[in-house]
Amino acid sequence: MSARLLALALAVAACSAPPANETVAAPVVPRDALTIDRLLARPSLTGTSPSSPAWSPDSRRLAFLWSDSGASRREVWLVERDGADLRRLTGESEDASSVSGFAWLPDARGVVYLRSGSLWRSTIAGESTRLTSAAGSASSLAISPDGRFASFLRDGDLWLFEIATGTLTQATDVGEPSISSLPIGRYSRPEVEIGAYVWGGPRYAWSPDGRSVAVHHVDRRQMRTVPFPDYLGDETNPNAVRRGYPGDPNEARRVGILRVETRELQFLDLPDPTGVRVVDFDWSADGRLLVDRESDVAVDRWLHVFDPETNELREIWSDRRESRVYTLAGSAWHPDGEHVVFVSDAEDRYGLYLWGPELDAPRRLTSSAFDVTSPPRPSASGAIDFQSNEPSPYERHVFRLPADGGPPVRLTGLAGENRGYPSPDGASVALLHSDDRSPTELYLVDVESGGAEQRITHSTPSEFEQRAWARVRYETFESRVDGATLHARILEPHDLDPSMRYPVIFGPVYSNTVRNRWGGRWGLLQQLLVDRGAIVVQVDVRGSTGYGRAFREGFLMDFAGKDLEDLASVAEAMKALPYTDPDRFGIWGSSYGGTLTVYALLKMPGLFHAGVAGAAAVDPRFFGTDDVAIVRRPESHPDAFARGAAQYAGNLEDHLLIIHGMQDQVVPFKTTVALAEELMRQGKDFDFAFAPAGTHGWAGPPHYARYLYGKLLQHFERYLWGSTPGD
Repeated sequence: MSARLLALALAVAACSAPPANETVAAPVVPRDALTIDRLLARPSLTGTSPSSPAWSPDSRRLAFLWSDSGASRREVWLVERDGADLRRLTGESEDASSVSGFAWLPDARGVVYLRSGSLWRSTIAGESTRLTSAAGSASSLAISPDGRFASFLRDGDLWLFEIATGTLTQATDVGEPSISSLPIGRYSRPEVEIGAYVWGGPRYAWSPDGRSVAVHHVDRRQMRTVPFPDYLGDETNPNAVRRGYPGDPNEARRVGILRVETRELQFLDLPDPTGVRVVDFDWSADGRLLVDRESDVAVDRWLHVFDPETNELREIWSDRRESRVYTLAGSAWHPDGEHVVFVSDAEDRYGLYLWGPELDAPRRLTSSAFDVTSPPRPSASGAIDFQSNEPSPYERHVFRLPADGGPPVRLTGLAGENRGYPSPDGASVALLHSDDRSPTELYLVDVESGGAEQRITHSTPSEFEQRAWARVRYETFESRVDGATLHARILEPHDLDPSMRYPVIFGPVYSNTVRNRWGGRWGLLQQLLVDRGAIVVQVDVRGSTGYGRAFREGFLMDFAGKDLEDLASVAEAMKALPYTDPDRFGIWGSSYGGTLTVYALLKMPGLFHAGVAGAAAVDPRFFGTDDVAIVRRPESHPDAFARGAAQYAGNLEDHLLIIHGMQDQVVPFKTTVALAEELMRQGKDFDFAFAPAGTHGWAGPPHYARYLYGKLLQHFERYLWGSTPGD
């Protein structure tokens, strides 16, 4: 327990702790408490945050997607670089769907954008023209550097629209439709496509001269076929998708070069495409392609350069470490065109490194005391922007490496999370900023004048501003296992009464949760629980970034191990506080947070009295192929795959609610069903709520969210409050 928290506990205990045998009721829910209906209603209580900021090529204006009314439909908005003349660019006399993407024309006189599969163009004055008719979904819009083509992806292929002639052509012929007859779920993807692989990666990028396009080619035909039955049709639909298990071949991920004039597609000779992912690629000013790759097990990393003129592909750097888990990776050409800048975990903290032909080893460019938390963003000015957790693991700030090679300069002052988007000339930076009490808003920073952040958007309605939100504080605790320092984020009622005993709910539990940022819908759910008189706690468990390599890599092959002990250490410390009720502790989470919830109740009975586990991964044999980064493969590390939750089913003593979507392709529904069967065999009492067409994001559709959030709330009310608070 931190010294500050211990001092508070002792002070409160001395003057106001109730007798040990006295039961103090939970606070009465205020009449204006947040409700599930309001959490889900439109216009949104938190507004519609801006997204996708992009500077015009001349750096004079910024375009972004936004709705100023809290509606779900986003339009393209413009603002001058000095913050003046904020205006909506699109939306008049068009259909009611959102703009899904946009790109600036090279002359900076307008943008092209996608809406409902159609391509549109708008001038700076806001005059819109439809360029193509709708023909299926389209995404990943870009403009060739010479302004000749607008490009986008559709049905697994790259399409080119010649702006001068109005001609639309299919530039590649590789796309093959998905074998899934149900177009939902993470793995319901085309058999072959130009695009990202299931968990990320690039899509395509134009060469500087507009003559070539680098494409990410993904082939899933060698993957296992797995059924995810659909029960909502007239008859049961067996429905299959391509999905691997640890040890299976992954998607084949290759890099190709498309010659625009001939439509010839050449693939680079890069080894092991089913075991290595393409992190990203980046063109140099003189037309060489940088390719960043990492093995699925995270052990190996490579940088390659391909020269289309000589057809030469060479490896310029590699790194190997057996202890790696999921990593941050990213790279780009240095503005000088000769060096490469990349993120690496070569030392205790993530850093930016410089690599070039004259160097014997990569040279670190950033502080070794803090972590770089984003890929580098070079600008035409020669500077390089990046995000870092300096000066606190709870925050994210934008820094700049000057063009002259001096030390990094911090560009942001607002506490919280800041994501930066530098203008091409480097003189301005657009920021997407949020914090514990403020959803994401757009700001501008004039770098040359060193000015403060200028707020551009005001997305939240007056109702949001008038609500009394939870007070948030950050504390450190000591691990009961090895003495490691643990960091926690604690949300308390704004009018907390230290003479009362409050239920405490941990969640949503996961790694990397102790951040000063707005939590989206999960954050509103936390606020709802606080409104009902709970204290909410989150802990950065093993595997979290910001605390050094040993803490991060302590997660390797130890899921529901030391990270579970981290939760237990903080829970025991919180139980010692005089204003918490040690008999009313709960836990909840989704995905791996659901895993932690299940294992907490099964491996540490009595620590938490109620738990809600959403989409919990409870059998490592059915993890995804990319999860080999934390458990490796069954043939090399069999012990990691013998740790399914069912073997602990007989330990269940506390109150467990399982939530799962039947179309969850990330954590198959069958794994939860198998655990439920074993719990029943053991004679255990538990609750189960499912969503018939729910995916891994089981609370996506409003009707599922309303029902399942209601089940979560009722579970805690029943077992932590004893009844609905206020009854």
